[in-house]
Amino acid sequence: MEPRDGRARARRAPRLLVLALLLGAHPGAQAELRLSVPSLVEVMKGEPVALNCTPLGTHDHFVLEWFLADRSGVRHRLASAELQGSELQGRVLDSRGRSPPYQLDSRGRLVLTEVQVGDEQNYVCVVRAGAAGTAEATTRLQMFAKPEATEVSPNRGILSVVDDSAQEIATCNSRNGNPAPQITWYRNGQPLEVPLEVNTEGYMTIRTVREASGLQSLTSTLYLRLHKADRDASFHCSVRYHLPTGQHGRLDSPAFHLTLHYPTERVQFWVGSPSTTEGWVREGDSVQLFCRGDGSPSPEYTFFRLQDKQEDVLKTNLEGNLTLEGVQRGQSGTYGCRVEDYDAADDAELSKTLELRVAYLDPLELSTAEELSLHLGNSTAVNCSVQGLPTPALRWTKDSVPLGTGPTLSLSSITFDAAGTYICEASMPTVPLLSRTQSFRLLVQGPPQLRAEETQPKTEGSWMEGEEVRLVCSARGYPEPKLSWSQLGGSPAEPALQGQGWVSSSLTLKVTSALSRDGVSCEASNPHGKKQHVFHFGSVTPQTAQAGVAVMAVAVSVGLLLLVVAAFYCMRRKGRPGCCRRGEKGTPPAGEPELSHSGSERPEQTGLLMGGASGGARHGSGGFGDEC
Repeated sequence: MEPRDGRARARRAPRLLVLALLLGAHPGAQAELRLSVPSLVEVMKGEPVALNCTPLGTHDHFVLEWFLADRSGVRHRLASAELQGSELQGRVLDSRGRSPPYQLDSRGRLVLTEVQVGDEQNYVCVVRAGAAGTAEATTRLQMFAKPEATEVSPNRGILSVVDDSAQEIATCNSRNGNPAPQITWYRNGQPLEVPLEVNTEGYMTIRTVREASGLQSLTSTLYLRLHKADRDASFHCSVRYHLPTGQHGRLDSPAFHLTLHYPTERVQFWVGSPSTTEGWVREGDSVQLFCRGDGSPSPEYTFFRLQDKQEDVLKTNLEGNLTLEGVQRGQSGTYGCRVEDYDAADDAELSKTLELRVAYLDPLELSTAEELSLHLGNSTAVNCSVQGLPTPALRWTKDSVPLGTGPTLSLSSITFDAAGTYICEASMPTVPLLSRTQSFRLLVQGPPQLRAEETQPKTEGSWMEGEEVRLVCSARGYPEPKLSWSQLGGSPAEPALQGQGWVSSSLTLKVTSALSRDGVSCEASNPHGKKQHVFHFGSVTPQTAQAGVAVMAVAVSVGLLLLVVAAFYCMRRKGRPGCCRRGEKGTPPAGEPELSHSGSERPEQTGLLMGGASGGARHGSGGFGDEC
């Protein structure tokens, strides 16, 4: 017999085995089987995604199934795979009408090729590994969609700033995004902190709509109480949307401005172009007057002129411009502009005036005619009269050289240099483009002044007879003097290069002894007198003396040639008896030619050939004398 406790242990053993098996099949006993499954997968709409489910550890055999859990919690099996050996064999069981259908890759991942709005669900992966147990995990797929371009619809009406409540400004729309974006309003680039509760200063409303496509659209309307400072404000809205991995994007709407109605508080009135910095306008110009009120919309403007404290209405328009064509000096006076704004406050200044000052300058008048003739050495004064407004400034010039300022030009002890054109110029410093001139010509009468250009000889000491010389005479006076020469060939008088009324004439001739004795005279004459200048040449070397020097030079040259010939002859006779001996007599040696000459030959020539002018007479007849 077995002991009682042994039988008890035998009875408990099958019970423990059954309990172990039950615990192995229970979901809570899956400690030995674990899965690698991401709890959240984020993807952009239209992109592919693969949902991963990987058993951890080494398993010889397991079955993997994918389920779609709808919002009610019901699971729909989509695909199944079984590990057989080293390969995982699987197939899609039900795509539930999805296009394109689900796919299962070789690693058991559930593949969605193009993520759609309806794919944003919970996906459950269940793995059964026999004795290792069963495990499951859920993946949440979140789909992101970038919304369309932000649209804004501003209020195109005229908004009044006198209203004491918030008015509708604009509506901002963001369509077809996921998840729902956020809308922020901006004024002049700064975000507006407006609540959602209605109040008199400003608020906004938000409305979210899920479209038939499953995407979400957001609409926001802004309400503000406006002020005059908002007339130039720039408004826009910005949509901030979500992206995977916690990123965000931003889409701004186009900027817009509002049309506001606000009463006029101030008026500006001024003279437009052309005008000077001092406010003067030139007579004859077209002048524009501008009037601007700071109210909106643009009010009506009335232009008038004040005469004897009475308003003479000139024009009424909405542009605020008045043009005065060809303004005259009689139009100087007080002009005004008035803004017709009946919404303006009682203390608003709606009218402005200004003084229109027309500058004019009449032609100048001189106290002398266009030509003034005075005698040399006289004095005079010329006055320049002018009428203009503002008071013009006068100045005198001659040949662009300033002479002085003021209406009177004084000329004393005038010379020929004072002759010329004098200009009186009137100008206005405050009206730069307004000026006039008047001129007169001064003629200085008197006898001529004469100036001669002396010519020096070419050689040192004196002139050579026959040398060419150019003489120049210049003269001035009024009437213009005539220039004449004592010799023929003088050129006509022409204005001289030095100007100032000078005329000049030139004469080119050859120097002779007669000119050395008498000289050459130049004379300038006019009705007031004459003046003469005589050119002298000093001593003139005659041509004959020059010829004698030439003959002497020729004679010396011939003498040197004869000496050379005689030396040559002597050298040829060297070695013969009696050669070159002085005083030998007799006949010439045999073979030597006898010298002979005809009766026509001159004795001087014969003497030279024989060694002397009378060689034959001194050394006997037929003798050669000193042959060397």
